[in-house]
Amino acid sequence: MKRRDFFKTSLATTTLAGIHNTLAADGGLTKREFYELRAYTLKPDKQKLVDDYLSRALIPALGRLGVGPVGVFLDAPELNPPPAAKPGQPPPPTPPTPPSLYVLIRYTSLDQIATVAMQLAGNAEYQKAGEAYSRVPSSDPVYDRIESSLLLAFEGMPALETPGKKDRIFQLRIYESHSEAAGKKKIEMFNKAGEITIFRRCGLKPVFFGETVAGLRMPNLTYMLTFPNDDARKEAWGKFRTDPEWLKLRQMDEYADKNIVSKIWNRILKPAPYSQI
Repeated sequence: MKRRDFFKTSLATTTLAGIHNTLAADGGLTKREFYELRAYTLKPDKQKLVDDYLSRALIPALGRLGVGPVGVFLDAPELNPPPAAKPGQPPPPTPPTPPSLYVLIRYTSLDQIATVAMQLAGNAEYQKAGEAYSRVPSSDPVYDRIESSLLLAFEGMPALETPGKKDRIFQLRIYESHSEAAGKKKIEMFNKAGEITIFRRCGLKPVFFGETVAGLRMPNLTYMLTFPNDDARKEAWGKFRTDPEWLKLRQMDEYADKNIVSKIWNRILKPAPYSQI
């Protein structure tokens, strides 16, 4: 795969080392997982090629190295309607085309990320299984772009929770903040002020919560929820919005969205048939 490996060797040996030092100094690595979240904006008619690469090359290779589970999620346009115009207001601008596919990879440590990256780069079985994906000509690319972020699991949810293989959908949410301090305050709200507990009580079942330590839209936190279907998602959010503890928490000035959250990004996703999450 060379240049298209999920982490370049330079990142593994330089950027990851810097992140490791920073987090270790803060005492932030103990028993907390790391996640790589990849977002693919695919070219037309390339879904099968990418599915074959992920299911036959990348995921099996990661499994042989003890990495996983790996989640693969498809954007669900039918569950993500465009924003509606407000009464008396002009229609909102058309949002940019969202990524077509998301990949979530669980790691137990930064050291594992760096080791796996180097092992995949020289793995002949992996290279052969992914030839059709890696050797496409420049005149027929697979994707417009891949965006990748590295996340550190929250103290309040240090490990990923898989929902099983039954029917399910997922909700991916990103909370951006205007400053690092504001972002830390929102994380505190989840970890120490009880928002994760309220989520669980209301049926907002988390898959993971993570602070983005390298990637896009920083500073931000990212989390994923899972539900049996979209009706269950709507019902759970309805319970959350009227939960007495949540209403009390949101009234606290230090946790008011206007002070700690500048933008919320949200997508509903469906799992690929071969997804391990």
